[in-house]
Amino acid sequence: MRFRHPDGTTVHLAYCTNVHPAETLDGVIAQLRDHCEPVRKRLGRDRLGIGLWLARDAARTLCRDPAALRGLRAELDRRGLEVVTLNGFPYEGFGAEEVKYRVYKPDWADPERLAHTTDLARILTSLLPGDVAEGTISTLPLAWRTAYDNDRARTAIAALNALAERLDTLEGLTGRSVRIGLEPEPGCIVETTADAIDVLGELPRERIGICVDTCHLATSFEDPQCALDALDGAGIPVVKAQLSAALHADEPHLPEVRAALAAFAEPRFLHQTRTRTAAGLRGTDDLGEALGGGSLPDGAPWRTHFHVPLHAAPAAPLTSTLPVLRESLAYLVGGPVPLTRHLEVETYTWQALPAELRPRNRTQLADGIAAELALARDLLTDLGLKELP
Repeated sequence: MRFRHPDGTTVHLAYCTNVHPAETLDGVIAQLRDHCEPVRKRLGRDRLGIGLWLARDAARTLCRDPAALRGLRAELDRRGLEVVTLNGFPYEGFGAEEVKYRVYKPDWADPERLAHTTDLARILTSLLPGDVAEGTISTLPLAWRTAYDNDRARTAIAALNALAERLDTLEGLTGRSVRIGLEPEPGCIVETTADAIDVLGELPRERIGICVDTCHLATSFEDPQCALDALDGAGIPVVKAQLSAALHADEPHLPEVRAALAAFAEPRFLHQTRTRTAAGLRGTDDLGEALGGGSLPDGAPWRTHFHVPLHAAPAAPLTSTLPVLRESLAYLVGGPVPLTRHLEVETYTWQALPAELRPRNRTQLADGIAAELALARDLLTDLGLKELP
């Protein structure tokens, strides 16, 4: 979906296909047929943007086989889909029964992360629509915080600098620009926008910036305006933004609240949980740890890294951080010029929701994703952006 900002620039809205995990190219093409095209039709659009997730094996196939890459591009066109952004965070196995900490491997100190992201950039230059000159890729915020020493930090920064040089070369060859956004996430080396400002000082900002995920921003209790003002003041570009909402509990000390939260403690994904105290932010790596270990103070609200559907907040006594998304979006694209032109709805946890909230079939999943995109569309038009055909 495309929107015209009042300043005349085009803002793209997509949804991320990591909600339909597939490891192979055949699986990706099946996603387009079984999921993405039905969502487009529900929205009544001739064209729908998707934030494509390509696992390692699918990406390698596309890089090694030009005919396969042309075939994917033709399939996108045939189904009324377009790609301006890729989700390069998960590497493989995102559809496994247990993902948890595995999603942070390989990190930027591992040569395979550089190789994979380079492959993604090459693929993206071939998938961009003919009238779009710039693509974006979101990626791991360096590494999970443990086992990351000074040597690994130097290796990671060197890898990102090497990537920037490769992107320069790629633009020279293709005429297409690709930018990378580190995606701050609770528990990672780059957890907050302040961490991002520190790291980006060592990297070429014309190529490497930040992907702001509004669920992660909310989970860390960051104030959107303060966080985005700080990025702007430091000259850190917001390469893309992921529109997502976290789980919020006002009174986690109450038994009924803890019982409601326990329904979201599931074995597949990591659900980092945070609270604010007089001494600062406190947290656990997972929701089950917060509920069972007694290590997280419960005298103030908790927020949990669980991407809940944008249009359907959990039932009381829980809610979502949709207000943080609204405030972030107003700052990102509601001003005289957009701070980013690539927006991506990223609710990958539909099948991890409590059983009574999960879609039971493809039809219900497509309905839900379309409803999320419709909400995002309405937020954008309320900010003065005009939806384009």
